Amino acid sequence: MTVADRRRVNLREVLRTAAAASPVESIDVMADGLADLTGATEVQFLITNVTHRAVVRFAGSFANAARVRQDDGRVPVIALRGTDYERVLRGQQVLRLAEGGGERILVPVTESGDALGVVELRLPYTADARAVADIVTVAGALASIVIASRRHSDLLDWAQDTAPFSLAAEIQRRLLPGSYTCETSGFTVAGWLEPANAVGGDTFDYSLDRDTLHLSVTDAVGNDVNAALLASVLLGSLRNARRRGADLGRQARMANDALSAHARCGQFVTGQLARLDLHSGTLTLVNAGHPFPFRVRDGRVSEIELEIDMPFGLYPGRDLRLQSIQLDPGDRVVLVTDGMLERNAEDLDLPALLHREAGTHARELVYELAETVLHATGGDLTDDATVLCLDWRGNPDDNRMDRGGLT
Repeated sequence: MTVADRRRVNLREVLRTAAAASPVESIDVMADGLADLTGATEVQFLITNVTHRAVVRFAGSFANAARVRQDDGRVPVIALRGTDYERVLRGQQVLRLAEGGGERILVPVTESGDALGVVELRLPYTADARAVADIVTVAGALASIVIASRRHSDLLDWAQDTAPFSLAAEIQRRLLPGSYTCETSGFTVAGWLEPANAVGGDTFDYSLDRDTLHLSVTDAVGNDVNAALLASVLLGSLRNARRRGADLGRQARMANDALSAHARCGQFVTGQLARLDLHSGTLTLVNAGHPFPFRVRDGRVSEIELEIDMPFGLYPGRDLRLQSIQLDPGDRVVLVTDGMLERNAEDLDLPALLHREAGTHARELVYELAETVLHATGGDLTDDATVLCLDWRGNPDDNRMDRGGLT
């Protein structure tokens, strides 16, 4: 057996052993296996924390997060700005740095466009191309293990939650999709929610099936637990209707009726629902009392002016209008809540920022918008600020785009 054959066998064994381990140990098992495979003197996995402005040293060949938790209840947190970790995560690139007689290698851990963290190795030698490829393979497998492990344990959430959550924030956070980014050959969708000091009731959501991408952004009136409960009823109803095969109009009607039945007088939720046909590029929208979305086309930014229906929850038994626009390959659509637009964020010129960042990846754009609104408000958000960005590249199997709807 050649050295290359032995390396392939060892790589398979690392992946097999990690997959067979307990969900709370699998990441450490993966790190230990990677150290054995490469001869690294140190292997660390750093997971992005809940703000995505820092990484947390979660596991490694010489560190175990569960053991750290038992010792002092803390894990080491590293602010991203200006670090090598930021370069790797933002640029989604492998970074190799000479260090002594060897090198330090950092590899992004990413699944379907969702940046989960960084694998960091220190090697006593300079790696060849095959060794780097093995590290990248393990990082890809680690992304799947992270996602699977989260289903069985709070340990990853505990590590990411580097500041305590209020009850309202906990409810709100659990309403959001498990991954904030989804990327395919035809589109990228990315969302972000920056909570107010007194958490409001914003949500964003998406779901992908074979032919359709479903999107929503909603904003419940009020703040704290009451707003979170309104958001729970509305979003739960939308998901229930969608999973029962209801079309967009029926989803909106069922959600409105459910909220009307449970909301008190004066309680409501504004929102936009959208359905993207992945074959034609037609985007169908419902606008329930919500700010207009933006479209970026060829670097130019414009509002998508929609007819406005009443918010969800005010009047049962009514239909909301369906409105369609045709997307061209290269179009970007940005849905926001009014926390991005209200008076204490008035210094944020959203169209100018969207123009300036037209070439930025959707995942990075939503982070940039969050950072900018925080700066504009001095960190004192009076309302949640939420953004959902859709980049449409077109159906790779069909370059013919049927024209129709509003343009």
